[in-house]
Amino acid sequence: MKAVALGGGHGLHATLSALRALAENHAAGPPAITDITAVVTVADDGGSSGRLRRELGMLPPGDLRMAMAALAAAPLGVGDPAGSLWVRLVQHRFGGTGALAGHAVGNLLLAGLMDVLDDPVAALDEVCRLLGVRGRVLPMSLAPLDIEAEVTGLDDDPGRARRIRGQVAVASTPGRVRRVWLRPERPPACAQAVAAVRAADLVLLGPGSWFTSVLPHLLVPELREALMDTAAHRVVVLNLAPEPGETAGFSPEQHLAVLSQHAPGLRVHAVLADVAAVAVPHRLDHVARAMLFPDGRVHLAPVAAADPAVPRHDPAALADALRAVLPAPAISREPAADAAALGPDVVERRT
Repeated sequence: MKAVALGGGHGLHATLSALRALAENHAAGPPAITDITAVVTVADDGGSSGRLRRELGMLPPGDLRMAMAALAAAPLGVGDPAGSLWVRLVQHRFGGTGALAGHAVGNLLLAGLMDVLDDPVAALDEVCRLLGVRGRVLPMSLAPLDIEAEVTGLDDDPGRARRIRGQVAVASTPGRVRRVWLRPERPPACAQAVAAVRAADLVLLGPGSWFTSVLPHLLVPELREALMDTAAHRVVVLNLAPEPGETAGFSPEQHLAVLSQHAPGLRVHAVLADVAAVAVPHRLDHVARAMLFPDGRVHLAPVAAADPAVPRHDPAALADALRAVLPAPAISREPAADAAALGPDVVERRT
């Protein structure tokens, strides 16, 4: 299967790690993932990425770097030690107080290659080769983009909407985000990313910062059309918890409703959520019905990592949950086999 994952940041890193586990662990059964492509948001304007973007006019490299690290050579001490060292190096961030403070080495490497080659995709392909990446990492657009949002609750009038601009501002707003859009409003998509989505067997959207990492992919017209037209099995992976700022107080069904609002015509085959994160499953079923294909399903499974301090998806658990929602021959259609595969901790709902 050819798999494409769309998103950014830690959420995309978890999805890519799960896909890589499926690709490497054939002993656990199908699916056989033979090709993985990450399609990464390019609207970050904070930290090292924001500084390089402002100073050089380049794509923000941080989320691209994290996606490559997720698909790169095995951790130190396993597999290729040289490849592992390169992965550690690109993720290394300079300390101190000077001009380099806060910059990740991989961000600087990508900045240099993009400048030398004058081609972001070629630069990403070169770094992927250096790191031994299993797959490909692509930007959703070849131009750096800006996110704008309509936000309420920023003053004494709770219904008054204000416009704020920038990924960091949207992600950290104390108000309630109502909708987002991109500047430029109809940005060109990366042609290779569009082609990957159209040729995919499996497309994953989410998890991640909902308004700033997940929804932007649906605001690039060519990419949105590809997501709606592709013959791939489409899966939405919901977040484990609302994020302070942009989705504070959001329930899982509110995340899904916002997704439908920004892409009304999008249809998916499965919605995957952590079983402990869904307090009222029938509400999620109801909202999902508008987005699911007739034979689609809401699938609840334990996919959270053990550390309760920071909500994170566990890549191995996420890989198991993905295996359960894929079509035949990825999972058996025999009723007894399905029940055994799901296990006692997994709840599945069909709509």
